[in-house]
Amino acid sequence: MRISVDQDVCIGAGQCALTAPQVFTQDDDGLSEVLPGREDGHGSPLVREAARACPVSAISVAER
Repeated sequence: MRISVDQDVCIGAGQCALTAPQVFTQDDDGLSEVLPGREDGHGSPLVREAARACPVSAISVAER
């Protein structure tokens, strides 16, 4: 799995960080980002739910 956040689309709602805090965080501007080294989802079953929770669909989850 490969996860990415399109920061040009992100509005900083933070739903991803609330849903899967072991994978997502928010930067100093409040925009979501994937934690370093967690781009593979770190085995979290909540990654797909976090992507669905994003109100602007800024999170991409792709299978490798």
